[in-house]
Amino acid sequence: MDENIFTQLSEAIIKGNVKKTLEYAEMAVNQGLSIKEIIQKGLTAGIRTVGDLFNKGDYFLPELIVSGKAMQAALDYLKPKFGQEKETNVGKFLIGTVKGDIHDIGKNIVIMMLKSNGWEVIDIGVDISPEQFCNAVKNNNYDILGMSSLLTMTMPSLDETIKALKKAGVRDKVKIIIGGAPVTQEFADRIGADAYGKDAWEAVVKAESLKGKAV
Repeated sequence: MDENIFTQLSEAIIKGNVKKTLEYAEMAVNQGLSIKEIIQKGLTAGIRTVGDLFNKGDYFLPELIVSGKAMQAALDYLKPKFGQEKETNVGKFLIGTVKGDIHDIGKNIVIMMLKSNGWEVIDIGVDISPEQFCNAVKNNNYDILGMSSLLTMTMPSLDETIKALKKAGVRDKVKIIIGGAPVTQEFADRIGADAYGKDAWEAVVKAESLKGKAV
């Protein structure tokens, strides 16, 4: 098996080359690499670099969009091969991208992996305000709330949402996991999140740890 395929796949994502992304994704599958590895070491690694380049000002919205399209094409190709979803019995997971951020690639990867590990996932969407998160938590019984922020400038929305949940008296109803390219463990600790997921698989591991289940 050629581990270099992950690098090639990441570079195709970074360049926004849909054709090459699909070509390398197919090659990785044919080499017998696990879908989890392809997502983690190829797709996620590539899109994280894109996020870093965007935050540094080296990439702009057009580059972000074409890379996102390449990533989505690979996900669409890989999803049917991810295996049958387990029976949903692990717990209920509410997920959304915070206010000011319309990106959903990372969120969609997390959703796919959560569902494949037995979670019932409710996707509230993108550009979600603290009030919308509060209403969703208040009116339903979720085990975990996952929030995503791809842009550095939208990270304060994570903090604002947790503060809003506290003010509404519903913070203790859910465990909170945050993630996204600019997010760090230090930031998660500072704003009072229960966990930080550096990638989709870690988000699943952390969620099941908080729920008391083993992956």
